[in-house]
Amino acid sequence: MSNLHSRAFLVNTGGDRPDPALPPISSPFQTPEQRQADRAAKRDAVLRAAVRMFNEKGFHQTSLDDVAARLGISKPTIYHYLGNKDQVLLECVSRGLGQIIEAAAEARQEAGTGADRLAWFLRRYAQINMDDFGRCVIRTGDEALASESQQQFRALKRRIDNALRELIGEAIADGSLAPTDPKLLAFTIAGALNWPARWHDPDGEHAPADLAEYLVTNLARGYLPR
Repeated sequence: MSNLHSRAFLVNTGGDRPDPALPPISSPFQTPEQRQADRAAKRDAVLRAAVRMFNEKGFHQTSLDDVAARLGISKPTIYHYLGNKDQVLLECVSRGLGQIIEAAAEARQEAGTGADRLAWFLRRYAQINMDDFGRCVIRTGDEALASESQQQFRALKRRIDNALRELIGEAIADGSLAPTDPKLLAFTIAGALNWPARWHDPDGEHAPADLAEYLVTNLARGYLPR
């Protein structure tokens, strides 16, 4: 190999190796974890803007163009992060219902009697229904959803209904709740705690936690042993 070729070979191979003496360069590009977190944050921002507009104006009176305008983004951006309007609504109500399902699971871990665990769950249930996503579940319901989305919505609702009946049944079994029909009591309680989603003013004088405590305390007077 000629000296010229040898020098060229050394230059080419040596140039591909990082110089340990040079300081590392800060990359302007996001890591996969950063990209994932950024996408989740943007998706959440779109979802929260949508659910608030659905609650304020009504689902049918709100277009995705309205949501995009509020955020200063384009309509295709909403499609990119969430999908069409039906998918946006399904995501909103699924989040609200999911929070209630999580609350039911947490209630089962609480100490005390069955009635104590039931009351804990009912306070969370009432609070969630006065939050953005829970309010959307009550105010919009499943009528606006496409058929397949309705099935998913109703499956989540059944899980909540079953969880409430189980908590009632456990309280009856340990004697902390007066004997009653769990199904009818569940319907009675749900009806009472769903209604504030329609009349509660988030900017009003009653904080959701305080109002939930008041409602559950008064309901309990009807179902606790005397």
